[in-house]
Parts: sequence; structure tokens; C-alpha cells
Amino acid sequence: MDHVPADVDLHRVARDVMRARGFDPQFSPEVELQVSQLPHGLSVKTDQDIRDLRHLPWSSIDNDDSRDLDQIEVAERLSASETKVLVGIADVDAFVRKSSAIDGHAARETTTVYTGIEMFPMLPEQLSTGLSSLLPGADKLCIVIEFIAGDDGEIRSSNLYRALVRNQAQLAYSSVGAWLQGSSAPPDKLKGSPDLQKQIQLQDRIAGCLREQRYKHGALNIESTEVRPVMSEGEIVGIADQEKNRASGLIEELMIAANESVARLLQAKKVSSIRRVVKTPERWPRIVELAAQHGGDLPEQPDSKALNEFLTQRKAVDPDHFADVSLTVIKLMGPGEYVLERPGDPDIGHFGLAVQDYTHSTAPNRRFADIVSQRLVKAVLANQPPPYSDAELTAIAANCTLKQDAARKVERDMSKRIAAVAMRGRIGETFAAIVTGANEHGVFVRVLKPHVEGMLVRGQTGLDVGDRLRAKLVNTDVHRGYIDFARA
Repeated sequence: MDHVPADVDLHRVARDVMRARGFDPQFSPEVELQVSQLPHGLSVKTDQDIRDLRHLPWSSIDNDDSRDLDQIEVAERLSASETKVLVGIADVDAFVRKSSAIDGHAARETTTVYTGIEMFPMLPEQLSTGLSSLLPGADKLCIVIEFIAGDDGEIRSSNLYRALVRNQAQLAYSSVGAWLQGSSAPPDKLKGSPDLQKQIQLQDRIAGCLREQRYKHGALNIESTEVRPVMSEGEIVGIADQEKNRASGLIEELMIAANESVARLLQAKKVSSIRRVVKTPERWPRIVELAAQHGGDLPEQPDSKALNEFLTQRKAVDPDHFADVSLTVIKLMGPGEYVLERPGDPDIGHFGLAVQDYTHSTAPNRRFADIVSQRLVKAVLANQPPPYSDAELTAIAANCTLKQDAARKVERDMSKRIAAVAMRGRIGETFAAIVTGANEHGVFVRVLKPHVEGMLVRGQTGLDVGDRLRAKLVNTDVHRGYIDFARA
């Protein structure tokens, strides 16, 4: 197939897209100066405030190429019906002081942005992939979120404290997921350690219990598929679907439980915090209509439990197209947002997760809201006043929401450019597609295989989100990231 035109530098394009969406991909001289003054290692004495948990069989599971590791996990079976889970979260605040130059940059950017071509870290990589990353074989400071879960999926109790830890094994979603699902042998890092294999299997078991309990409360059984570029000698030669698997599901459940535990602690201590919420779906009537097209019957008023029962039924009947139904529901629900929650405020909750207590706290290397939550937690543990006022938290929440939306647009813009490169040789082909957007800007569709999005430039009349059609690829524009389809 054709290569990228010589005048298209996707790395430069990614930086231009970042700036156009309000990000600054460059660190200031003040930040660079602070980075140069960072310590080369960690010198910590364990005491009654910092526990020594380096002996535990901690491990991390993340993307194959991740270096910004935010969390590690370990579990212990307590009885025939209860398991203790420890989630260690990187103590980023130990290196990034509030109101410092590094903190100021993170506060403005609020998130690490992944473009498929290049990662733009919220924190300098000397921190996010070095000092504050939970890389294996090194002593690291953590905030440990400990909770006891029953086999019924209920959280019995939770506790938070500081600790010194050591990651014993850096594992990857792809290989661990395939092993847990029975389609491959244990990955190399697990082969020689039966104890670590049992550890991951125990975590997988309790994650399944937590998931089932959330489903009973109306959590949505949603699957999503992302695409990644296939590279050869520095060139994009195609795109491939990147689907969630059992290992990513394991981590997702433990992080949801950990985030709930943090939220409950802050609530119990009457400390204001930032919450991540998905409110009532914006287009519930269209979700009802979509369900009816597939034989479902949803109530007129939003009901997450009824919606999940429909999704579960669709997954059983048509698993091959379930990700596309999920995508449509996600689009119709609308985006999440960050909000201030003061002590005593009524819970908004998270519609998609079916949890009322939910805050972002498990990825401080990648999200500023998580650093803020970490500082609030550390103040509580030290019996100190909160480091942020309600007015500060309100402003931070608004900026996090703004930049979260902007990051999603950057990733979408770059995904389209990557797809435009990969699809240049397939102009004229016809694909099965689904409508993912319909507004004043036009009708947008997503091809089912591979998962590529573009605009429908002909034949768009009468279509709405969730409608299926055959779409013919008629044009790609790498410079602008345009992929144009016509209704076949």
C-alpha cells in the first residue's frame, strides 16, 4: 500500500492537533529545571505511618508497552467466603508538590494524551515512567487501598494507608488475558511461579464477584473496541482492533472498588472531593427505540438495570456485533464529567458503573484529578486540613472535564489520520457500518471491520445513531484526517 505522503509528519501533526485542542505538549523551562533537581532514587524509612509491604507478591497488569505504571495489586484469601485485596497507587504527590511548576503544568493539562503515534505525558517522563512509576524491582511509595470483599461481591470494609512496596512482576493485558481465558499458556513471567499464577487467578475470581454484584445493581455490560496502528520499519501498514479482555476486566473491577473506597473515606471524614459522574443518559428515548429494534422493551424513564438486562441478552444472542451495540449506547449516554461533591450533597452517582460513591484516584501519573484525590487522602491520613478549598476543587473539576473532552477529540483526530493512512489502499471497497453520530455537522459512521470512523458524505438522509448500513469508502485525506463514505 502507499506510504504516508512525504510532506505529512504525523508526529508534527500530533503536536499541532494537541495545540489546536488547547494543550501544550512542551514543558516550560521552569518545569525542566525542577526535573533536573529531582532525586535519583527513593530514601524512605518505614514507620507507623509508612508500612513495609515489600515482601508481598505484588504485580501490575497494563498495556504491553506501558511504562507509566500507576497501580499494583495483591490479594489474600481470608476465609471460605472473603478475600482481602490491596491496591497500591503510586505516591505521585511525594515528588510533585502542590503549586510547584510541575504541578502547574499538570493542573493545566490534566491528562496524559495517547495519540497512537506519540504519547504526550501530563508529567515529565522522568517522573511518570521513572521515579513515580511502579516499575518492577524497585522500592516505591504507595497509597494502599485495602478492602475486604465477599464472594457475593459486596465490599465488607475498607482501609487506606501509606506503604513501601516492590512490584514483583510487570504483566501485560494481552498475554494474561489470553491465559485467563484458556486460549494460551501462562506468560513467561508467570510460568516459573505457581504462587504468582494463583495470585492472579484469585484476583480474577474476586473481580468476577465484584462485577456480578455491580450488574445486579444495574451496571452496564458494555464492551468497547479501539484501534491501534500496525507499524513496520516506522511506517503505518495497517490498523488492528484492540479489544478488552479478561485481564483488563480484572483491573477495571479492582480499580472501581478502590475508587469507591476512596470516595467513602472522604465522605466519612466530611471532606469535599472531585467525583467522576455519568448522569442520566442524554438520549434515553433513542436508547429505548434502539432496544425495540433488537426486540428489547425498556421503560420510558432511565433504568440502568433494565438497560443492562437488554445488553446482556444482546451479548448472548449476537456476540459478534455486541461491541457495536455497546458503542451506540455509550454515544447516546453522553460523556462523563467531573464535579465537586461537598459533605452532605446528594449522590449523583455513575449511571454506567451503577455506583454512587466514585472518584478518580487510581491513575495519578496520568490524571490530575487523581493527584488531587491523593492529596486529599494524605491530608486525612495525616489529620491535616484539606489542601484545597471548595472553590479550587470546582475550578479543577471544570478544567478536568474540559481537557478530558479535548483529549478525546485529539485521540479521535489522530485516530482518523492514522486510519486515513491505513485505508488509502481500500478506496472503493464497501463495508458494514453503524451510525455513531448525527447532528448539525453531519452523519458519522463506524465501519465494523476494521473499526474505522468517518463522515457519510452521500446518502445520509433519515439516519440516526445506531442505524446500520453498507458504506463505500470514497476518499481519504491524511492531512486533515478525513475519511469519507457514501451509502452503498
